[in-house]
Amino acid sequence: MIYDGRCNFCKFWILRWQRATAGRVDYLASQDERVIRQFPGLPRENFDESVQLIETNGRVFSGAEAVFRALTYTKYWAWAFWLYRNVPGIKPVTELSYRFVARGREGFSFLTRLFWGRAGALPEYELLRWVFLRWLGVIYLSAFVSLGSQMSGLFGSNGIVPARDFMIGAQLQFDEHHIGLDRYHLLPTLCWFSTSDGFLRVLCLAGTVLSLLLIFNLAPAVCLFLLWLIYLSLVSVGRDFLLFQWDALLLETGFLAIFFAPLQLFPRLGKTPPASRAMLWLLRWLLFRLMFESGLVKLLSGDPAWSGLTALNFHYETQPLPTWIGWYAHQLPGGIQRACVFIMFVIELAVPFLIFAPRRLRFLGCGLLTLLQVWILLTGNYCFFNLLTLALCLLLLDDALLARLAPRKWLGRWLPAWEAQALPESKPDGNPLQEIIVPEEPLAIPTSDRPWLAGLMAVITTIILLLTVTQVIGTFVGERVWPAPLALLNGYVAPFRSVNTYGLFRVMTQTREEIVLEGSNDGQTWLPYEFKYKPGDPRRRPPFIAPHQPRLDWQMWFAALGSYQQNHWLVNCCVRLLEGSPEVLALLGRNPFPNAPPRYIRAVVYDYHFSNWRERHEQGIWWRRELKGEYLPVISLPEQH
Repeated sequence: MIYDGRCNFCKFWILRWQRATAGRVDYLASQDERVIRQFPGLPRENFDESVQLIETNGRVFSGAEAVFRALTYTKYWAWAFWLYRNVPGIKPVTELSYRFVARGREGFSFLTRLFWGRAGALPEYELLRWVFLRWLGVIYLSAFVSLGSQMSGLFGSNGIVPARDFMIGAQLQFDEHHIGLDRYHLLPTLCWFSTSDGFLRVLCLAGTVLSLLLIFNLAPAVCLFLLWLIYLSLVSVGRDFLLFQWDALLLETGFLAIFFAPLQLFPRLGKTPPASRAMLWLLRWLLFRLMFESGLVKLLSGDPAWSGLTALNFHYETQPLPTWIGWYAHQLPGGIQRACVFIMFVIELAVPFLIFAPRRLRFLGCGLLTLLQVWILLTGNYCFFNLLTLALCLLLLDDALLARLAPRKWLGRWLPAWEAQALPESKPDGNPLQEIIVPEEPLAIPTSDRPWLAGLMAVITTIILLLTVTQVIGTFVGERVWPAPLALLNGYVAPFRSVNTYGLFRVMTQTREEIVLEGSNDGQTWLPYEFKYKPGDPRRRPPFIAPHQPRLDWQMWFAALGSYQQNHWLVNCCVRLLEGSPEVLALLGRNPFPNAPPRYIRAVVYDYHFSNWRERHEQGIWWRRELKGEYLPVISLPEQH
């Protein structure tokens, strides 16, 4: 292929084609003396009008046809030439577009460099992958450590909803319906082997160790598969306490990361296969769905708090576990709150489309999405959700940008030699239109030597795209959008909880009702159980606890939105307190009956509101509360005879 060597726009895209064709096509600048020697019969003016593709049989093609024919020498873009030749209208439109761009090359060169930057000619993601996987290891570590510290009280043998009872019930149901090996697909969990407290602790310990191995970059693909399997096993038996959207998000991110990670025992920067573009794209698509669907469900919910931009008038005090910064945010004037809701809608509904925009616009999208996550992190405790979303935002960057943040001496280690050759250092004047260099010799692009892995990723990519695109469409039109084959496929993959829909705070909660558990020995004097983190004592400052998630505290917030009949786990919790279960008591902050459990327990409901500036200054309270009434009637254990 012969191109205009004086045109930065041409050289920018030639660099990309040079990579895509991987040595199957030679590229020469029209000003090169070899062009005159080897192709003396070609008119010089042709080179100024368009690229020229000369095949080994001597046939010469120019313009859009030359571009499409060159794509037949790539691995994944040969289908584009088929469209050019067979779809009516494609050929004249692309040829007309090519001539338009060719005549305005200087302007398009400026736009290309403005939106992509010089480094956009050869985007690399090896360093980005390295940082992302370490970050994901930290998130997995926080998830397993947090869950391990409370798992016995939640679904241990003496916990609120024992995993043992659940698995026994599941096995009886499967036996009743004569379900054999398919039970391991319908309920994918390692707890089929055992549900003892010791085995559950081993699972959490294994998750913790594997997280550390991932952080230290030891066999990352294997570690990620085992981490996904173990977390899926715990989610499958944790029921009410492990059904949060960030648990699903971690499973989906962790599953995709398995195929994004290098399949090596000791991967080293600069010596790993290239990061899978398909998996990178799917991870970015996951971020798009997470943000866009979260904004869309608010808009389509019909909640006047969202449509009227008043949601933040309530959100900071009614969210599950606010921080003390959330208290200050609640005091902001109504006009600022409405402006923030509008900005939030822009970030959740419009900014996600920048994920698929040119490089520098994608960076802008990353910055805006990051700002939203940081604000949520500062004002509320959402477990590892914000850290995980920020990890996905990180994937909107590339190695060239990350390398700018590194010490200069590290650049040689982080950037492959062939990329450093093609992308010289910036000039002192920082000219954004400085010369792009196309290497004379074909670039030695690293390639994967595992074609079976590429085939597997193609299958996974196709399945995920079919399901998730249908899910996004379904957000608009409802479940009726599912054709029968896709519904069957969705039902097959659903138990693995790794292809999900998202949408936080569809309807805004405008009041905060807090359940207070109280015990008594005489039925007259009632003493409250104090939780570790959820609002209780009005004088206690709302804490920062993320990425730890006190899952019982969170479930108490959800229970207040319904009745005790809808939350059988809450009744079980009260029974455990009557029994004096040490595992459940360990989940609480203060036990008013340290010597022996009480005879009676009840639950009452208070209406909580953030205090105002005057109350905070004069009374030293963060909350004010008012008793509303009974939530759970008095219960006690049967008398023992």
